[in-house]
Amino acid sequence: MYIAQEESFGPVMVISKFKNGDVDGVLRRANTTEYGLASGVFTKDISKALYISEKLEAGTVFINTYNKTDVAAPFGGFKQSGFGKDLGKLFTPSLFSLLAVQVNEKTT
Repeated sequence: MYIAQEESFGPVMVISKFKNGDVDGVLRRANTTEYGLASGVFTKDISKALYISEKLEAGTVFINTYNKTDVAAPFGGFKQSGFGKDLGKLFTPSLFSLLAVQVNEKTT
């Protein structure tokens, strides 16, 4: 799917089906893109969401929310979506890959 492979700037959300329990297949599909600015995981299972957030190749992972950031959190993507991070106390360019995870604990 073209839209899931490109880095779109605008209000775009790709929702795709997957077989129940095929988390590794979903991760493979999500990580095959050459971009990795941000991603979102929506689930009632916080353990699964945290597992997925560790495996996603994206600079920011939102859990049960999207685009709610803390100004103190580092910002930047992985792969072709940016090199290094800016903002945040841990800004250290090119020394390590830092992931920002935003969790909304209220699920409906």
